[in-house]
Amino acid sequence: MLAVGVRETAVQRRLRAVTRRIPFGGMQIGPEQAAFMQQLVRMIGARRCLEIGTFTGYSALAVALALPPGGRIVCCDVSEQWTSIARKYWAQASVSGKIQLRLAPALDTLKKLKGPFDFAFIDADKENYQNYFERCLKLVRRGGLIAIDNTLWHGRVLDRRDQSADTRAIRAFNRKLHRDRRVHLSLVPIGDGLTLALKR
Repeated sequence: MLAVGVRETAVQRRLRAVTRRIPFGGMQIGPEQAAFMQQLVRMIGARRCLEIGTFTGYSALAVALALPPGGRIVCCDVSEQWTSIARKYWAQASVSGKIQLRLAPALDTLKKLKGPFDFAFIDADKENYQNYFERCLKLVRRGGLIAIDNTLWHGRVLDRRDQSADTRAIRAFNRKLHRDRRVHLSLVPIGDGLTLALKR
């Protein structure tokens, strides 16, 4: 059951249900976070958006639905298998024209893109979070927003016994970002932790 105030289209519901049944389905963001991201996109008047880590396309679908006519989101992923699911549901929602999918290592794609972008969402391999963030910071306009997922990492960032590569990467990223005066910061305890970095 959805929280009060969370709206989801029928296509979003179907995609979320399909994703829950596949391997790694837990990587998908929840409907509350999707609705929150839609609101952020609307509030900053975003027209050009960027996503790093698309999976089955639920977050990209949410953002695309919030974009005005002529708005676009560039999605970076490496999996043809998972993004083929995304394409199907983007088409059902009639937003395929707003979404440009780039199948390649994200850092390679990011090197080829030109800004300015208004909004970026990072939700991919954790060891590259800092690299993704640095490139996004160059591509996003002043006053633009970068949203970074999984920054609470199921609470494991606070557990010193957890020394896995992903946990250490997020822990280091969080520390570095905390000191970064190029952005205004807020950590929202939604989903698995969503850090918002507003470019100064």
